[in-house]
Amino acid sequence: MGDILITDDEADIRSLIKDILEDEGYACRMAGTAEDCMSAIEEDAPSLMILDIWLKDSDMDGIDILKSVRRSHPDVPIIIISGHGNIEIAVAAIKQGAYDYIEKPFNIDQLMVVVSRAMEASKLRHENSELRRRDSTSAEMIGQSTAFKSLQSQLKKVMNSNGRVMLSGPAGSGKEVAARYIHANSNRANAPFVTVSSASIEPERMETVLFGRETPEKGIEPGLLEQAHEGVIYFDEIADMPLGTQSKILRVMVEQAFQRVGGTEKVRVDLRVVSSTTRDLEAEIRAGRFREELYHRLNVVPVPVPALEDRRDDIPVLADHFISALNKSQGLPLREISEETKALLQTMRWPGNVRQLRNVIERVLILGDGSGPIEPSELPTPGEGGGDDGEMTLTGSLASLPLREARELFERQYLMTQINRFGGNISRTANFVGMERSALHRKLKSLGVVTSARGGARVARVDD
Repeated sequence: MGDILITDDEADIRSLIKDILEDEGYACRMAGTAEDCMSAIEEDAPSLMILDIWLKDSDMDGIDILKSVRRSHPDVPIIIISGHGNIEIAVAAIKQGAYDYIEKPFNIDQLMVVVSRAMEASKLRHENSELRRRDSTSAEMIGQSTAFKSLQSQLKKVMNSNGRVMLSGPAGSGKEVAARYIHANSNRANAPFVTVSSASIEPERMETVLFGRETPEKGIEPGLLEQAHEGVIYFDEIADMPLGTQSKILRVMVEQAFQRVGGTEKVRVDLRVVSSTTRDLEAEIRAGRFREELYHRLNVVPVPVPALEDRRDDIPVLADHFISALNKSQGLPLREISEETKALLQTMRWPGNVRQLRNVIERVLILGDGSGPIEPSELPTPGEGGGDDGEMTLTGSLASLPLREARELFERQYLMTQINRFGGNISRTANFVGMERSALHRKLKSLGVVTSARGGARVARVDD
């Protein structure tokens, strides 16, 4: 894109407009028929079109071309010109999406003002599109744990294919980051990444939001599928999509085409589909809430995203990353984290996963008094635990047990927490707790604690 396409059946008018615009530094192409115009657009979409309403010896008039270009290239502004025009034609052109309307014989100064404004609008649209794309390519995958490396390895295998990916995992675990990582490192990185928040769109508006609509009053309003053309469409929490919409999305994936709400013509799109869910979709299918055929279409490459408890090794790295990111985006203090605080973060419960960890770090940076290292006292107080004097308060389960059983329960929970903190690494766990590795193995066996693979890492559990 970078030139102006002038379409008029009168050769002297085409040449006149071309000479005027080239004197002002614009590059121009010309077309005398609708067929020549459409061929020129197919070869290379222009930055701006100047289009006559009436075209002799053509199967399409200017309004027909306008409708077609608005479907295939909605960001190209179109100025309609006509020597036979009236207010009804002008209104019809604007409703169909024309940027402006000029009557022949036109005033050169008026033409230049409209062209200048239209080119500026085209430039702004292009810059906004680039900014959106740049934002989508800034997604970072942060981690070093075994579970993280396993996830990253799976994502790298699917990046440059067109295979549909289904990301599954608990809320807040980073499924959208994983989807953006696929997009940012794929051959579609310079095309849009569009998110469909299935849970936040009202069911009665879902089809309009996805497919767009056509009305006499507002003309064409592209939907999210159209906006994602040649890029990635990400269905966040796909299980929340209404059943009726599910069947239409299934048809889109089969045909790569759809009709806007209120429209009659097919809109063709080239999309890669990535979906995510926190639910068991096979259970949703049995309950009649999700279409089995759609599940099989979406679940070509299933990729589980591990919970934060399965990648506790990554917590210090993620916390440091969030501190840096919040410093850049919000100007919050750039603080270090003490070793004691890192250890405590790794042993805390994180039901909200990575999202919860980020929120905790943001809260500490906002409420913190100093610029020194973040200390354990600045972290949120657990629901159970320390009293006002920092002394340990026994939970009901421990307080009701004899000493031997209470000690055994404590040791079991303590050692399982430390093993999980270090990603199942027994050597690191033994070093931290101050035991010989062989002694730790004996202790774990006596407590009935074993390690097993989960989410690409080894985690501790009680042997059944």
